[in-house]
Amino acid sequence: MGAKMEADMRKDIFDHLQKLPFSYYDNTNTGKLMSRIVTDLFDISELAHHGPEDLFISILKLTGSFIILLNINVRITVILLLFTFVMLYFSYSYNRRMRGVFKSNREKIANVNAQIQDSLSGIRVVKSFANEDIESLKFAQGNIEFLKTKEDSYFIMGRFFSGNNFFQGILYLSVILSGGIFISLGSLNISDLVVYILYINIFLNPIDKLVNFTEQFQRGITGFERFLEVMNTEPDIEDRENSVEIRNIKGDIEFKDVSFSYNDKHNILSNINIKLPAGKTTAIVGPSGSGKSTFCSLIPRFYEINDGSIAIDGIDIRDIRLKSLRNSIGIVQQDVYMFSGSIKENIAYGKPDATDKEIFEAANKANIHEFIMSLYDGYDTYVGERGVKLSGGQKQRISIARVFLKNPPILILDEATSALDNESEKFIQKSLEKLARNRTTLVIAHRLSTIRSADEIIVITDEGIKEKGTHDELISKNGVYAYLHNMQFKDI
Repeated sequence: MGAKMEADMRKDIFDHLQKLPFSYYDNTNTGKLMSRIVTDLFDISELAHHGPEDLFISILKLTGSFIILLNINVRITVILLLFTFVMLYFSYSYNRRMRGVFKSNREKIANVNAQIQDSLSGIRVVKSFANEDIESLKFAQGNIEFLKTKEDSYFIMGRFFSGNNFFQGILYLSVILSGGIFISLGSLNISDLVVYILYINIFLNPIDKLVNFTEQFQRGITGFERFLEVMNTEPDIEDRENSVEIRNIKGDIEFKDVSFSYNDKHNILSNINIKLPAGKTTAIVGPSGSGKSTFCSLIPRFYEINDGSIAIDGIDIRDIRLKSLRNSIGIVQQDVYMFSGSIKENIAYGKPDATDKEIFEAANKANIHEFIMSLYDGYDTYVGERGVKLSGGQKQRISIARVFLKNPPILILDEATSALDNESEKFIQKSLEKLARNRTTLVIAHRLSTIRSADEIIVITDEGIKEKGTHDELISKNGVYAYLHNMQFKDI
């Protein structure tokens, strides 16, 4: 039962994490989440497996032996009960301290897991800067902090068990002394005292079990509390009650008085009003930090706007089911994420039920099919963790193949070529031009040479939308766009 409960809870927390918005992950370390999913649930399993059984048997034995002791001699049993209450108070006070130490223990091991994840994910950067010693030192510091909390927990547990053993010894001694006094007074037989002492063992045995259960309970409950911390985090972005599916989308997108800020602080975007016509390519340019990527992240509702509305074909995106909305949008980003697996599996991520023929066609359109076929294992080639066995251009074309396979009516290109060399950029640009045909396309561009043919270019600054127009119109205005253009091409 315990193992099944642990598995169910792990599934529940993973499913819940899938529902949480980008804003949650912006402020939460992945390594710490891994600790909550894996490590924190181990002791819950043990508690659920052994706890109810031990608790039931111990209470049954404790009640039965207490009734028998009461029948043998009431006065000694009252003395026994007084010392038992003192022992219970001692256990209660140490239980609170144990819970705090165990919680700190879990937090420290989560920090260690976070440090490991951070260091190993960036191992190429670590080695390129020859900073292995620095990473080892950072890990050692976290490990020492964890060791200290572990030592604290053993110290508390040692005092807890020693204290309980001490009170049990005092309890034995008090029974023998009080029994001797009652025998000398003639109110107790020696045989009754011997029987009483024998039954004390039966009385104390379940107390030992309950003491051990207490430690197990505190370990389990601290893990459960950390489990609830995640489960009680409400998703900021959910389907409304009467949200609808959208089909046969044209792709008209309209922003009306849209304002957005992270964590309700200074607005990144303020009072944005703009229309993106269906089937047209619109480019977004502007200085770094002006909100270009944020602008595009609002359309698939990765973040919720503070004010205003965004509509697709006249329907507010908040009235569209999230799955339906995001299935209608394809995104090609600068930082391509490859899942550990084969090239075929990574392309098929855009459409999990795709046939081999559909996958090959998507790869052809993305200009990557010939390269894949030149590999020894072809489409079954293992890409490595995060696609480390592929170049930046190859990963980018695979990500484009994913979107071809998905075939969405709306396309967002988030600086898709900014990290590539000129040769790779030419290949990618051809693929992107094919991909953008007959789709509503939004391009975030760093290299202005890639957006000259856009139907409209929007210039965003800290002040909002500064300029709109075609490339030639904006150059002739000699404004912000012309300045950015001249900065890029002044040495050419």
